[in-house]
Parts: sequence; C-alpha cells; structure tokens
Amino acid sequence: MDKSEYNQYKHRKSVKKLTFVGSSGELLKNTKVSVKQTKHRFLFGSGGFYAIPLANNEFEGAEKELNEKIIEKFLGIFNYATLPFYWGRFEPVKGKPDTKRLRKASEWLISKGCTLKGHPLCWHTVTAPWLLEMTNTDIFTTQINRIRRDVSNFTGIIDIWDVINEVVIMPIFNKYDNGITRICKEMGRIRLVREVFHAAKQANPDAILLINDFDTSESYDILVEGCLEAGIPIDAIGIQSHMHQGYWGVDKTLEIIDRFSRFKLPIHFTENTIVSGHLMPPEIVDLNDYVVDDWPTTPDGEERQAKEMVLHYKTLFSHPAVESITYWDFKDGQWLGAPSGFLRKDGSEKPAYKEIRKLIKEEWWTAPKDYVTDESGAINVTGFLGEYEAECIGKTVSFSIEKVNPDNNLVYL
Repeated sequence: MDKSEYNQYKHRKSVKKLTFVGSSGELLKNTKVSVKQTKHRFLFGSGGFYAIPLANNEFEGAEKELNEKIIEKFLGIFNYATLPFYWGRFEPVKGKPDTKRLRKASEWLISKGCTLKGHPLCWHTVTAPWLLEMTNTDIFTTQINRIRRDVSNFTGIIDIWDVINEVVIMPIFNKYDNGITRICKEMGRIRLVREVFHAAKQANPDAILLINDFDTSESYDILVEGCLEAGIPIDAIGIQSHMHQGYWGVDKTLEIIDRFSRFKLPIHFTENTIVSGHLMPPEIVDLNDYVVDDWPTTPDGEERQAKEMVLHYKTLFSHPAVESITYWDFKDGQWLGAPSGFLRKDGSEKPAYKEIRKLIKEEWWTAPKDYVTDESGAINVTGFLGEYEAECIGKTVSFSIEKVNPDNNLVYL
C-alpha cells in the first residue's frame, strides 16, 4: 500500500502496545512474538440465506455439494451475514414462527466466525398476509409483539437488526394491500418508527438498531432528521445501493455518504448489487417491475462488474462514517433473477469475487509479522482494526486493535 492509500485508510488502523510477562512475573525481554490478524473490525458481509437449509441438513446430493461450496466461498471472504426475518415467510401461519431453523443457522454461522444481522422486523413487503384479517389496532399490537418476541429470542445471537425497512414509501405503497402500510398510513412514519424502535430497544438494550431504505433522496434525509428529533434510538443509518441500472460512480456515492454523515451516526451499506449482464432499462422506477425470462452474466459484464465493485468498496472503506458493507446477492439469480452475484449460478467464482477477496484478505488485512520484545518486554503492533493472535514461548493469546487502545496491555503467559 503506497503512502496515499495508507492515508486514505488510516482511520481503519491503530496501534496496540503489548507487554509480555512470564509465568514467574518476569518481563519477557528480547523474546520473539508472532502476530497475525484473525478478524476484521469492519463488517464485510452478504446475505447468509444459504446457511439455513445447510445448517438444518435439508440439502441432499448435488444440491448439498453446491451449497457447501457456496458457503465455503462465503466464509472465505466475509465476517458478517444477514439472515431473513421477512414476516410472511418467517411466520406464514400465525403463532408458528420459524425460530428453531433460524436459530440453528445463526449458531452455526457464529461458530464459523460470523457476526449476524436480522432483516427486517417491520416491512410492508413480504409481510404476514394474515394481518389483513385484523383491525389496525390489532395489527399494530401484533407487530410490536412480534418485534419483542424475535429480538428477545435471538438476543446474544443476533444483536444487529434492520428494525424498519423502506419507510419513505411505506404509507403510500399501492401495489397491493398489506397490514403494515395500513398502520403506517394511519399512524404516520415517525410515530411508527418510534414505536418499533422502542420495542426493539426494550427487548435488547445492547442491540444495534438500523433504519434502512433504498430511497437516498432528501425524503430519507428529512425522515431521519425527524426521527432523531423525536428521540428515536437509531444506532445506524442503512443505505441500499441496488445498481441494476448502472454503477452510481464515486461522486454520487460520496455525496450520499456525506449528506447522511451530518447525523453523526454510523452508516451501513446494507444492500449492494452491481450486475454482470445487461443493465436494467433506465425508465424502470420499481426494480421489481423488470421481469425477463433470462438475465445471463457475460464475460464483458463480469469484467465491468469487477472494476466497478472494487471502486465501490474502496470508496466506502475510505469514508470514516461507513462501518459495514453487505453485498446482497452472493450468487447470480437470487434477487429479480439478476446476474449480480460474486458467484455464477454453478458456484464458480466471477472476477469480482477474486478482486474483492484480494482487497479484504490482502490489501486491507494486516500481514503476519514477527516481533522481538524490547527491554521492557513490549511490542507495538500497528494494524487494521480487528482481532488478533500473538504467539510467544509456545503460548497463544488473543487481543484486539481498536480505534482507541489502552496505553499498555499486559499479557501474562
């Protein structure tokens, strides 16, 4: 990494001083210490939906082999996974949520080193159809109870949540009737946001709670401002960037980040896609309206996708306000049939996978290094924020590098 790149990413690094002490209390002077990074502090992720049937042993034969390959490649690059809590699929029958399957998948992903996020707790799309049988008062009560139940059931397992999704359009959504649009239209956006956030915060006071939207216009800006003025405990702002109609470019991306940075909250890019086939026509307003029989990936498209994805990741990683990047489709054809994945449908790697893996695991990863303690038994480790291991005199200890580190950490061996 040259000097300009170091300065660009210096906010992602820090220094940790470690002093090594032997079993008899002696300082370990002039002693070799081997240090390696084990995990990023920054959250690099994608949808972890594949893990649910895999962790629950629901695949067989070739399908199982394919999904094992997909998850292996997923874990080879990411430390963060989003799991689906779409109400209509999670609880298609009232009172029978899919908690057991999701919990098993969650615990499996955690065992593989992943941090988890649940998506979403309140959304007008893919919501429970049986809500339509209720009055608005009962819909609201049921929604709040659903949040309390699910956040409580997954506390300590899933501690990051997209609490409410796409609120800007929620009360005026008119594609089909649904219970959440009904109550949002009656209550108003800010009041509904306040109630669902308070329910989630009460269920898990330590959770990181997001508001999330694809609308990056001034409307979302105004909504966030109003929510914060109302005292709503938003911990991070979620921004979607589905670029099926073409890459945003650096200027647009930075303009959006800078505009939302004024709220002094972390920004999570929650849903990112860049296609490796033909672009969706520009006149399409709702991406769901574009339906084609086949949307293939192409060699030229894959090269374009890789270049644009590298630029997008570098732009996001360079901005101090951004704390996570979730790429939405890990494999082609998952959402709207688009060729927007890191992998092709057969699980083979596209150029984008190789390039982003190189960024995350090489350029933005602290290389293993051998140190020798000084006369006070200390070393100073400079590296990307995250988790590390240090091996000294045959023993291994874990430590972390954070933005602000104590002046000196004693390591007893």
